[in-house]
This record gives sequence, structure tokens and C-alpha cells, in this order.
Amino acid sequence: MDATATSAKDITGQPPGVPVQQRYLALDAYRGLIMLLLVSGGFGLHKLPPTPLFQALAQQFEHRPWGGAVFYDLIMPAFLFMVGVAMPFSLGRRMEEGASFRKLLGHVAKRSLTLLAISQVLLSIEMSRPHLQFHNVLTQVAATYFLCFLLMQLRFRYQAIAALALLAAHSAVYLLFPGADGAFQQHTNIGAVIDRAIMGQNYAWPCNNINFISETAGVLFGVWTGQLLRGARPQMEKLRILAAGMVLAFVSGLSLSPLVPINKWLWTASYTLYTTGWVLAGLLVFYLVAEIRGIRKPMFPLVVIGMNSLFVYCTGELFRSWLDKSLKVFTRDFAFLGTAAPVVQACAVLAVIWYLSYWLYKRKIFIRA
Repeated sequence: MDATATSAKDITGQPPGVPVQQRYLALDAYRGLIMLLLVSGGFGLHKLPPTPLFQALAQQFEHRPWGGAVFYDLIMPAFLFMVGVAMPFSLGRRMEEGASFRKLLGHVAKRSLTLLAISQVLLSIEMSRPHLQFHNVLTQVAATYFLCFLLMQLRFRYQAIAALALLAAHSAVYLLFPGADGAFQQHTNIGAVIDRAIMGQNYAWPCNNINFISETAGVLFGVWTGQLLRGARPQMEKLRILAAGMVLAFVSGLSLSPLVPINKWLWTASYTLYTTGWVLAGLLVFYLVAEIRGIRKPMFPLVVIGMNSLFVYCTGELFRSWLDKSLKVFTRDFAFLGTAAPVVQACAVLAVIWYLSYWLYKRKIFIRA
């Protein structure tokens, strides 16, 4: 069989006729937690008094200026990873309904273009003028989603080779063309040089357009996880495989880091692998609690958000500041609570976003691209 041939097993990870798990509450809840963190604005922790304890906590909810990774640096990799996890479920369902490769390709292309268009509209509104930008959350999703769909047409061993090639190629570009200050320095790295050559400038955030190369590998890791979960293996076997993948990701990322430093802004190969380990660790907890232990009711608030992730993201991008300002008219910024006021105000904004999501959930309205 040719490596590029398409079959049901290529997409879902299971041959036709094998029973598959159609939906996991754990995945919706985990996605909900990720979205909650993504639109949280750091829970207002950066506004707390500069005591050692509060500063240490706040630092976990702000991106590292350069190099390394804190808790806040895990959110975007988790978001992209879950895009990959969802792909075998959504595409597999379409294949079961009789969709051909051509129809699937059309669907994926349309969704990618829609996400791209939404991203540019959101950015233009934020900038108060028409604005094109090629590196932002939804653009990353659009690009990696489409590329991973193409890679899913390959047999698994070729997908694995592709993932390694993506990470190796991304690292090689930086190592083979080091800037004056070194391969992975902020202003002289090759990614920044390429962006200046193409766009005439660098982004305000020190990220680069070529990050999509290693980001695609991270989404592909999510695809494999989705194929595993959707398959018919026993639950405990799935749990063991996820745990093994977590350990492998941690070991690979940390082992590579002396040569290719862990860096969120450059989305280095070591960062991709290291953060995948943490993302899998979180998924393991949700899978163990919700699917194996059957503790499901406490997950409901997160499920409400997870099932309308695009709505939550767009609402956070467009209206979070407005909601914050509007609520302060009534809450007076919770000043009477003293030190805790900024955190409570941030949570109040999130509560409004949650309620809007709940309103849609109760009416079975789910926003899709």
C-alpha cells in the first residue's frame, strides 16, 4: 500500500468495523480548563502586592521574558495539543457518515480559512485598524490543523518520521545559521532575521513565523493521543500508554535542552517535547478521574466551557476588557476585600463568560468554525 493512500485506519487509528469511543467527558473538561486559563488574564495575580509569595505566584501566570517555561507557558501548547486530539474524533465521525477524502479535504480547508479570517478580524478590532498578522492563536490553529490533516493520510511510521523531521528541521535552521549573539538569542536568531526580511519588522512579542514548523509536531502528538483514546484498547492500557508517552516527552525534551534550549517564544523542539509531557500529565489526571474513577459531576463547569471553546476565546479577546470595566461599576473592583480584590474581580469576569457559555450550552448552541 502506498504511504499516501487514505483509509479509515489512517484517520481514526482503527480499522473499519472496530468499536470506538465517540466522546470523552475528560477531553471536554480538560479543554475547558485550558480555555479558562487562556482567557483568565492571569487571574489578576500581577496586581497583587509585591511580596515574595505573591510574586512567586504571579510569575507562574506571566510568560517568561526569554527562555525556560513556567505554568503560563504551558497553556498554548495544551490548546494546540487538544486541537490535534479532537481531529480523529471529528474526522472519524465524518468518515463513518461516508465522507470521502475529497470532502474531508474541503471541510478541513474551509475550516482553516474560516479560522484564519476570524483571527484577522479579531486582530483588526484589537488594533482599531485593518491588520494582517501571521502568528497568533487562531492562525496557528488554522495552519497546524491543515498540515496535520495531510500528515494523517500517512501510515503511523511515516507520521513519526515526519514529526522528527519537523523538530529536527526547526532546530537545524537555528543551529546552522546562528546570529552574532548565538543561535537562540532574542534579536539575532535566524527566525527573527527571516521575519525582518519578509515583513520588515519583528512581532511585539518575540515569536517568529517559522514557529509553525515545530508547532505542527505538537499538534500531531495530539492527533496520536486522540487516535489512542478513540480506539478500542482497554482503559488501563490507554492509561499506561499515555503515561509512557509523558515520560518519553519529558526525557526527550530535557535531554535535548542543553543543545536546543527550552524557549516558548521560539517554540523550540525541546519546548515542544517538554510541554507535551506536562500536557499529557494533565490529561492523565482528567482521564483517570473522569473516565476510570467515574467522578464526572464536578467536571460539568469545565465541560460547559470546553464544548464552546471558540466562543469563549472570541469573547475573551473581544469583550474581556469591556466586561471588566462594566463589572467595576457594580463591584467597585471589590476594593473592600483588600489584597484579594484583583483576583476576585478577574474571577467575576470569568464567571460572566462562563454564564454566557452555560446559556449557549443549555440551548445546545455550539459555535464551530
